[in-house]
Amino acid sequence: MSRSSKQTNRSQRIADQIQRDLAELIPREVRDARVGLVTISAVEVSADYAHARVFFTVIGGESETAARGLNSAAGHLHHLLFKRLAIHTIPRLHFEHDTSVEKGFELDRLIERAVGDRPTEAIKPEHPNE
Repeated sequence: MSRSSKQTNRSQRIADQIQRDLAELIPREVRDARVGLVTISAVEVSADYAHARVFFTVIGGESETAARGLNSAAGHLHHLLFKRLAIHTIPRLHFEHDTSVEKGFELDRLIERAVGDRPTEAIKPEHPNE
């Protein structure tokens, strides 16, 4: 997920800290079977620090199901972050599935297919001496 250029250095540090803390808290504290194996890929904090969009990927499960489980646990995770972070406002967490990984895999497949379709004699060495 590309990070917003509008984010200040402070909000970026807060987003990074929330990402690290959630990556640690979710496997330990969230007991919801819908969540499964998730990875927090990015966090974007709003300018007023009231909301945080938390992007995640899921391994071996449905992203919609995991999102429902994570959003269900958002209040509990917010409470745990409140205990850990020394900032005035802890943002409300909104979990969203990160599709960039799937898009990357799809691009890899397309490139592989395009390269595989080319005739091998069309591929020439870069140096004329070879």
